[in-house]
Amino acid sequence: MNKKQIRNKRTVWGWIKRIFLFLFLLQLFYLIALKWIDPPITLTQLSSWISGDGLKRDYVDDDKISYHMKLAVIASEDQIFIDHGGFDWKSIEKAIRYNEKKPGRMRGGSTISQQVAKNVFLWQGRDFIRKGLEVYFTKMIEWIWGKKRILEVYLNVIEMGRGIYGSEAAAQAYFNKPAKNLTRKEAAMVAACLPNPKKYTVKPLHSYIKVRTPWIMRQMGNLEGDKDILDVIRPKIQPAKK
Repeated sequence: MNKKQIRNKRTVWGWIKRIFLFLFLLQLFYLIALKWIDPPITLTQLSSWISGDGLKRDYVDDDKISYHMKLAVIASEDQIFIDHGGFDWKSIEKAIRYNEKKPGRMRGGSTISQQVAKNVFLWQGRDFIRKGLEVYFTKMIEWIWGKKRILEVYLNVIEMGRGIYGSEAAAQAYFNKPAKNLTRKEAAMVAACLPNPKKYTVKPLHSYIKVRTPWIMRQMGNLEGDKDILDVIRPKIQPAKK
């Protein structure tokens, strides 16, 4: 390799390093900005719109989301949300063992934090690159955003029905009311669809939702005495139970 080739190689590597540095700083700026502003759109939402499922969403602030809705998703999806650092290792190990035994029926062990990282910054899938990036973004939002912001974003971007994203859109679609007015049972019904919102429909009411809703409501009652959970989910004026 002559001197010119060496110089050219160094120039190429120099540009590659600059590009990677620029992309890293860009995503870091975007991640920090999302601590205060709402994600403009996610790849999942864009895919839903392109595929013909539609896109119904309406981001709302934390105080415009029912206390019951916040409690319901924790009870249903991630009961140790307040305590973990982004990952529920026991659930992940159980999911791995289950998937090894039944490869045709995949089970996930994702926390609320992981679901936010995947839905806001990444694409759907199970490839190793995406999973590696999911670990990175999960830890970053845990460190930079905090639990309250993570939960708020989750309740605004997560799919809650075919083409329906976030608790406000779900509340309007299923109950003709804003998310802040969802009752305990209504919130539990919406949370019950989360494992597969396209399959387990709230409207028309799927049999899975009928069975799952009472269980979620019992779990909500069990978790309601946890002060750490209450500090994250309760509004300024706590509503009476319904």
